[in-house]
This record gives sequence, structure tokens and C-alpha cells, in this order.
Amino acid sequence: MVAGDPGKFEASGESPRGAFAYDAARFVLSAQKVAQLPPDSVSEVAFAGRSNAGKSSVINTLSRNAGLARISKTPGRTQALNCFRVAEGRYLIDLLGYGYAKVSHAQRNHWRHELGRYFLAREALRGLVLVVDIRRGLTELDWQMIDLLGERRTPLHCLLNKADKLGSNAAHNVVRSVRAELRERRGDAEVQLFSATRGRGIQACHAVLDGWLA
Repeated sequence: MVAGDPGKFEASGESPRGAFAYDAARFVLSAQKVAQLPPDSVSEVAFAGRSNAGKSSVINTLSRNAGLARISKTPGRTQALNCFRVAEGRYLIDLLGYGYAKVSHAQRNHWRHELGRYFLAREALRGLVLVVDIRRGLTELDWQMIDLLGERRTPLHCLLNKADKLGSNAAHNVVRSVRAELRERRGDAEVQLFSATRGRGIQACHAVLDGWLA
């Protein structure tokens, strides 16, 4: 859990360096299957989110590298497990975007199968960052992703991205609502405000990543 209130923005600007140099993160590979993921991984954090929630932008903002995770205006562009190396044996895994329509039924089943395998069998997985568009809140597709975690009880951190699109009171009302939903259905998830476009919420999220990757 983050010290202080992760529902609040810290001041914008450079955040203090934490345990890992996220600005040194580098792309390693794209995997179509779990078996292709880095075999040397000691600990890794996965990022998931509905198409257009801004998942790739979040990863770029956290690494302060606008070109790290590929961004597209086309929903569902992330169609593989993209791996970014933060430090020796430490990785960020950009999961498949979901909620898109222009994919075959067979391909959608393949991805769901691989995600299920990933959450069930990937021993290096330490936590899941779920990126949610604050204007939408948790959708049924988000809950389907959470359900893929199964009974493993992988730690979950919910980023309410695009918080700059709402006023302060409205944003904090969404934080309270999402926290209540997660508490009722899962019980052990944290929620914070984030803005990839304004670079706010970075320090709080870095603190979570530091704890999981270490």
C-alpha cells in the first residue's frame, strides 16, 4: 500500500527516484505465448486495461519515455505480451488490450487462454496494475480481467487514468465508488488517481511497483 492517500495527486514535475530506475526501462520482446516470456524473470508486474483506457500511455509516463510502449489510435493495438526490462530479472509486462471488436473469435479465445495461463502459472508475477478510464469506471470487461486472476490472489492496484478530465470532487467520488466495488467483490485492492497526459500520480505508482518488484 502507498504511504499517504493514493487518491490524491502529488505535485506535478519530477518525482524522487525510487528503488528502480524506471526511466532506464527497455523493450525486450513481444510474446504470443506465455512460454516465450523472459526465463530469467525474478519478479514482474503486469499492466492490463480496456482498449483506450491509456495503458500504453501510463507505461510511457511511468518510464518517462514517450516511445517505450507503442501507442495507436486504433483500439486493441497491443496484441501480444510486451516485455520491458527495468533491472536485472525485473520486468513490466504490457498485457493485451481488451474490449476491441475487430479480432476473430479464435484469436480472442487464444488470448484469453494465454492470459489465463499467465495468471495461473507465471511464478514471477507479483502484481497487476489495472488501468481504468476514470470516466467509465470499472466495466464488466474489467471484472472479467480481474476474474482471470482466479484464486491466486495476485495483488491488484487500480489506476484511474485520465483523472484530469474530471473536476477534483468528481474524481474523488469515483475513487470512493471504485474502492467500494473492489472491497465488496475482491477485498484487497488499492485505488489511485492518475493522469498520463499530465504526469500526475507517478510517485504513488512507483512506490507500488518498487514494493512488488523488490
